[in-house]
Amino acid sequence: MRPLGCLQSCRQDVRLAIAILCLTAGWALPTRGGEASLLVSQPNMNTTVAQNVLLSVAHTFGGSPVIKWTHTSPRGTSKIAEWKPRSYANISSGYVDRVKIYDNGSLQLLNVDIRDTGYYLVTVREEFGITIYGTILLNVYEIIYEDLHFVAVIFAFLAGVSAILVCLMWLCNKLMQLFQKERHRIKASATEETELQMMGC
Repeated sequence: MRPLGCLQSCRQDVRLAIAILCLTAGWALPTRGGEASLLVSQPNMNTTVAQNVLLSVAHTFGGSPVIKWTHTSPRGTSKIAEWKPRSYANISSGYVDRVKIYDNGSLQLLNVDIRDTGYYLVTVREEFGITIYGTILLNVYEIIYEDLHFVAVIFAFLAGVSAILVCLMWLCNKLMQLFQKERHRIKASATEETELQMMGC
């Protein structure tokens, strides 16, 4: 009798321990559907050639998910990098010296070029199968040095014209002064001649 009661008591203790363990696990591990999210801080970005660009994202996966970035443009789709924070990182050969990766999922492109224009797709995949996507459109513009050259030429032309006009104004002023001096001299000479004639009379 006693061993049977002991066995039933042990079974009840095991059931109670399992129930407590399940409740504890439920509190410690929140529901994955509400936890998984991906924030893209700037979905549209503009930059110029030779700049560094940070494609900033932040995920809220509880564990250590696999992060993957791909680039899509009219030339096609290419894989940039795939990594698991604090575990491994695979960066494509064309991007080895051109990217920096971060644990929060962000990716920095160094020394961008016109070819880097396009859509950047980030995929954050958890080991339990949950996958979240984010997209950033990057426009890379080239500095048009021809426009700057045109502005420089126009500025030089206007400066030259201004210098010529200043010289002409200075020359006109000098000629005017000479003309006025000559006029005064002629007038003084005529006055003197008139006085001499009056005295001769």
